[in-house]
Amino acid sequence: MRRLLARHLPGYEVRVIDRLGEGQDNAAYEVNGELVVRQSKAGDPDERGGTVEREAALLAVVGEVSTIPVPRPVLVVPEAGMLAYPKLPGLPLNRHPVPEPARLAAPLGAFLSALHLLPVPRVEDLVPRDAYPLRDLREEAEGDYEEIAGRLPAEERRLVEEFLAAEAPADPETLTFCHNDLGSEHMLVDVATSAVTGVIDWTDAAVADPAYDLALVYRDLGPAVLARTLEHYRGGLDDAGRERMLFYARCALLEDVAYGLRTGIRPYAEAGLANLGRTFS
Repeated sequence: MRRLLARHLPGYEVRVIDRLGEGQDNAAYEVNGELVVRQSKAGDPDERGGTVEREAALLAVVGEVSTIPVPRPVLVVPEAGMLAYPKLPGLPLNRHPVPEPARLAAPLGAFLSALHLLPVPRVEDLVPRDAYPLRDLREEAEGDYEEIAGRLPAEERRLVEEFLAAEAPADPETLTFCHNDLGSEHMLVDVATSAVTGVIDWTDAAVADPAYDLALVYRDLGPAVLARTLEHYRGGLDDAGRERMLFYARCALLEDVAYGLRTGIRPYAEAGLANLGRTFS
């Protein structure tokens, strides 16, 4: 990484590199406390290169409409799967809870409105279309549950099993542009003021069901914050959308817990286990 930064940012002195964290798709590092460098974990070089080039182009579009700060790349190295941008202010919400989470709702509602109302033709060449059948998603959730059932108390197992026994909702009829991975680990906050200061990691952005973005707000921040978020959301959410939102939230929670336990990345598992009863009630 030092060699790559020296080659592509001539004159920039690299003093300190700290590891920020790792998800399913990327590892992230902080350089000199001021630059964030993300590196794709994709094994295929062409896939790595295409991913970061598209994400850089996408962030330029998102930056025009977003009501919350988003990364603005200063360096893209396709062959290394590397993307770098000035560090946004704030700390990841999943590790730094805010004292007044309700204050997150209005900015999140405005932000999601801006994304979901963005005309799809502006991004359709930059992101995939994610129209995964909900019936298949439920089957995956069943597999995730089998991995984690032994870690759950009896009452929580009952809630999950009732959910998995029910029919999956009907697939969405309308797709919009979505962040598509708006978990609390990708929200930056000022803890002192309970303010959202940034939204990061746009690798999974897609033309998808807008209920999924709302589902992760519900999963990670709970029903009260979601209700306030919807008061400021202009995208519209009908009864069918609410049903899908709950479905996605529950499937995503099971996926996170299974992934965290499987890989040893504890924050995913710990957050999911802490929120499981609330999410499935």
